[in-house]
Amino acid sequence: MQGEEVDAAQEALMRFIRNFGLHQPDRTPCGQPLPVSEAHAMVEIARDTGIRQAELARRLRLEKSTVSRLVTNLVNRGWVHRETADNDGRGVVLLLTEAGITAAARQADARRHRLTALLARVPDDQHAAVVRALQTLAEAADDPS
Repeated sequence: MQGEEVDAAQEALMRFIRNFGLHQPDRTPCGQPLPVSEAHAMVEIARDTGIRQAELARRLRLEKSTVSRLVTNLVNRGWVHRETADNDGRGVVLLLTEAGITAAARQADARRHRLTALLARVPDDQHAAVVRALQTLAEAADDPS
């Protein structure tokens, strides 16, 4: 990739991050008054009920101590309940409470609404290309090197 392409990609990515609100740590881009890291945790816990806390740390690519504090915040909000894993006394399993299920659904609706509004401003014939580009970037970022 040429230097000009890298510069253009960097500028576009930074502009998107700012315009979409990803740089605001105390609320989600879809306007929820929740740190982005907690919102991502809620997505994973809702997706995989009974997820182990260590697995959550792996999926979020955060240190175990950071995830422990993050989960404590979710527990204090009344959204998550910790349980000891059945087959491992040291393992911690995370479950959404009823309030957590409601909060996760509200967050999912807000994300869906925000992305629908965003895609509505993209020409119809470019929707698939935008989705493919995002998938390609996500896959490229998965590479640990």
